[in-house]
Parts: sequence; structure tokens; C-alpha cells
Amino acid sequence: MCGIAGAYQQHDGKLLVSAMVDRLTHRGPDAGAVVELVDPDTAVVLGHRRLSIIDLSSAADQPFTKGGLTLTYNGELYNFRELRRELVALGARFSTASDTEVVLEAWRAWGPRALRRFRGMYAFGIHDEATGSLTLARDPLGIKPLYVMPRGSGILFASELKAIVTAVGPELAVDPAAMVASTLYYWLPQELDAMHGVARHPAGTWAEYHRDGSVARGCFWDSATEAALAAQGPRADIRQVVADSVLDHLVADAPVASFLSGGLDSSIVTALAHRADPSIEAYTIVFRPEDQRLESMPDDARYARRLAAHLGIRLHEIEISPDIVDLLPRMVDILDEPIGDPAAINTLLMCDAARDAGVKVLLSGMGADELFGGYRKHLAMLVAARYRRLPRALRAAVAPAARALPVAVGGRGLRTVRWGQRFLTFAELPEQEAFRRSYTLYDRDELVGLLDPSLSAHVDGVLDRHREVYEDNDLDDVVSRMCLADTRMFMPGLNLTYTDRASMAASTEVRVPFVDPAVMQAAFSLPGAEKIRGRQQKAALKDAARAWLPDEIIDRPKASFGAPLRAWVTNDLRELVDDVLLRGELVGGGFLRAEALQRLVEDQRSGRRDQSKQVWQLLSLELWYRNARVAGVGTR
Repeated sequence: MCGIAGAYQQHDGKLLVSAMVDRLTHRGPDAGAVVELVDPDTAVVLGHRRLSIIDLSSAADQPFTKGGLTLTYNGELYNFRELRRELVALGARFSTASDTEVVLEAWRAWGPRALRRFRGMYAFGIHDEATGSLTLARDPLGIKPLYVMPRGSGILFASELKAIVTAVGPELAVDPAAMVASTLYYWLPQELDAMHGVARHPAGTWAEYHRDGSVARGCFWDSATEAALAAQGPRADIRQVVADSVLDHLVADAPVASFLSGGLDSSIVTALAHRADPSIEAYTIVFRPEDQRLESMPDDARYARRLAAHLGIRLHEIEISPDIVDLLPRMVDILDEPIGDPAAINTLLMCDAARDAGVKVLLSGMGADELFGGYRKHLAMLVAARYRRLPRALRAAVAPAARALPVAVGGRGLRTVRWGQRFLTFAELPEQEAFRRSYTLYDRDELVGLLDPSLSAHVDGVLDRHREVYEDNDLDDVVSRMCLADTRMFMPGLNLTYTDRASMAASTEVRVPFVDPAVMQAAFSLPGAEKIRGRQQKAALKDAARAWLPDEIIDRPKASFGAPLRAWVTNDLRELVDDVLLRGELVGGGFLRAEALQRLVEDQRSGRRDQSKQVWQLLSLELWYRNARVAGVGTR
């Protein structure tokens, strides 16, 4: 796992790439280099920071040059040994034991057709000396990041947005549509970019840049197409597919450990990893008792302890009691984009602890909720359909009464009230709109009322984009449609993004066995009724897991990978909210309406409504915007 950067057809490319590589040191502290490749018609500079996981020798350092090809590559190829055997049979010769060299030789042998054969997570740039071209590619499901900035007749690219901002910040401008989207979602969908002039390279695609300024593009994986094909095909053996994926994800020449929250997904991954490697260790988080009380959080750690004892593995417990006033600005810088999800803090602190213990690689259960129908919103959408069948008079009486209840009394959070009030915000809406409202922070009118009136067109544009993505499918049931939307939006936009940034900030690699093309195809081979059976969520995955886990882990109540957000916002961050958010640049510049923001904060503090996620997101957005302005980024 690494950080990559490059410049194509840039007169100042070496200077810019050097600056970007320096900004990416956290992604690869083991080695770093910048290579300049210049001929009369082409200027190419490739940079790399290495975190050594496979073939720890310096022979595998990058940029890697061989036979007229030069590669800078971020990721892991789990099937590289099988591909290597094929390539040797075709006549390729290898000088390292790395997956990097396999990527290069596979590209030489098969070109873009190699991408469909790779099983792993990756983003890379490869220069062909013979043609002068530079090709960029990114893995099918968007696990690894890649940002591209068209500049003159060429491009800049890097693993993180802030690397490009560091190099050419004054050439960029904040995109107000992205800020609106962040305010709505608390993260950025893949269809939007934080800065004018810099775009994410789309997952599952490649682009070949030529020295005459032309670009050829191709798509080797489209999630909507793959989901539809899987739904029309035979039912997959979930147990075998998941077991195979976890085994594949253990390939490494460095120590591997596991995240273990005590929930179903991380428990499956940990149990399967333990079957292959009985020495594997696990990391979990615990919270301060007072924070658990106010947030009304379940004690997940006891389930993690029970599974660890059942498997006989060593469990490291990390208490989440950070100095959040100091940590929040650091997290905003780490997350790179305007993301307002405190779960990233859990990932960072666990990765910090693992790295201190000498562990470079951790396995995560991320992705199972998206693919197998595990989020509360998935079940809530089905409950909403039944709720709409109740007599209108009964619904008209229930809603005002529920909204009048406080969400906290006497310093203790009322979880059921919070969930009930949330449910009522979308229970009466049509499918697409209800799904969007089930996990976003505002309805249209609330968002328009919070923002400057001139931004209403951006609000409508963001809502239209959600509709377009959600309705772009050929699936027959609502559960499958929700899972596909989450796989295309929520998973890459939030979960994979914060996991990559937080783990790499600690110079560790997090692998996600559920976020795998074979697992995705298997998941969509099941109808929605096998994912949510009555009130049981992830039913098919639970059926498979009974071969590996005790019933008490499988049948335990659902718990999210969260943080004591209400406690932090209400107590620890009170002064920061007053000084930085309420008197901040977003209010001063007109993006936020001061009176509407004040009401939102007062509702949170009084316990009338749970606005903790909204306050956290807006405070994060304020800090992100300030960072961008300090870096010279302009506004439009």
C-alpha cells in the first residue's frame, strides 16, 4: 500500500511531483522516489511513497521501470502469484517476488484486459516509453483513491487531493456544489468533486493520455451492469465465496491483524482469518462509560471479548477517549475531503495502536452491510411501506406526538425516540426520495433554509444526481436497489474513503474482503428476500456464518461502528462550535444562514432534537474550508 503521484506533459513536473510525494509521506514511510522520463516529445514524472507489504526488499521499490514500462502503483494484487505463473508460461521473466512487477508484466501482456483479471485494490499510473502514453486505472469498486487534474496539454495525478492542493492550490477553486452535497450527505458522492479542476478517476475505468493531448478511455467494471447480470444468473454459494475472499486477502510478507467490533461482519472476517492463521491478533474499541450513557450506545466490546475467547486469539482493546478538540482538526486534514463522520477517528486510533505494535495490515468487515442489506435504513424502508398502510388518521396522530418528545433527558440519550423521529422524516415518501432521506441530514426545504438562497439550484442538482444514480438499475426488488445504491454511493463516497485516509495516516493498510468483485456478484445473485427475511437483516450471510461463529454473535442486535458523537458535540466541542462554527467563515461568507445555524445548535443543546451529526458535519466543513483557503484555493 502506497502513495502515488505524477505529472504528464508539464514543464514544471518534477517540482510539482516532488511536492506531492512529500505530502504523501504518511502513505509510505518505507521508501520514496521521483523518476523523470523525458524525450523530445514527452515529459513524464512519476513519484511514489512505499509501505512495504509484499516483497519487502528494495528491489520492489517504485517507480518500477522494466523493458520500456514504468509503473507507480498503490494497492495489493491478491492473485498475483497465479497471474505470475501464467505470465511465466507466456515468456515473462521476473526479478522480484512483488505484485508490482506482476502488474507491470500483466499490462505488457494484456493491456487493459489485465484489469478484469486483477483481484485486489489498486490505483496506478503506467508510462509506455514506446508510445509516450500514460495510462491511469482504478480498481472496480473504488477502494483505492486516485485524483486527476487536467493542466495544459497534460495532467497531474495523486493518491490524495491534498497532494495536488499542496502543489497547485492557487490554481484551484472550491466547488460550492460539493459543499452543498457534503452538508446534505456528510460526505461526497463519487459524482461530485471538492475542487473545480480536480476529479476522481472513476472506479472500474482506465484512461490513456497521449502526447498530442488526446485521451482514450475505457470501462472494465460497472456495478449496475454486474449486479443485473448476477441477479439473472444462478444463486452463488455465499459461504464459499466469502471464505475464499478472506483467504485471498491474507497474502502478505508483513504481519496481518483484524479489526473486531464484535459485530457479525468483523467476526466473520476474524474467524475465517484465524482458521488460516491461528496466530492472528485482533483490535477493538471501547468507550468511556459517560459517553456511552449520553449516546445510549451498546457495549460492543463484550461481544468482541467473547469471540476472541471462543477463537483463542489475543484481543487488544483501544479506549476511545481522545482530546477531541485537538483531534478534530487533525482528522479534517487527514480526511482530505469535506467528510463529517466521526467513525474515522475509531479507524485512526486503532490503526495507530496496531502500527505501534508492529502491525502493518488489518482486515475489516466493511462492505457487508451495503451488499447484504445490513443497515437500519434498509429494514426501515420495508417497515415504512407497512406504516403507509395504516389509517391516515392514526398516522396523523402519531407523527406530532413523536416529534414533540425530547431526545435526551437527565444526561441520558433516548435512542428509541431518536430512531422514531428519524423514521418519520421519510416514512410517507416515495421509494427513491425515502431512501435518500433515510440517511441524509436534511430534507430539501430544511437544507435550502440553512444555506444561502443562491445555492438552491445546487441543492436541486445534488438531489437530481441521487435520483439518477438510484434509478439507474435493472433490479426487481427494493432491497437489491438499496444495496446497489449504497455500493455505488455510500460505500466509496464515505466508508472506503475514510478508511483509506485514516489507515494511511497511521501508515497502515486496511483490507476489505467483502468489497470484492466476486463477493459483490455473489451478493446480487440473491433476491432481496434472502437478505432481509422478516425483521432479520443479512439473513443469507448469517446462514453462512453459522458454520464459523457462535449463535450469540450472529443473533446479537445490530450496532453501528460509531462514536459518542452527542457527548462530544454537547460537551467537549461546545466552545469550538461557538467560536469556530457560529462565528466562522461559512457564516461570514454567506454559505450558511446565521439564524438557521443558531437554531440548529440550540435544538441540539436543549435536547429537543438530535442535531449532533449535523453540528459535527458543519464544524468539519468549516475547518476543511479554512484549510483550503489557507492553501490558496479560491472560491466561485
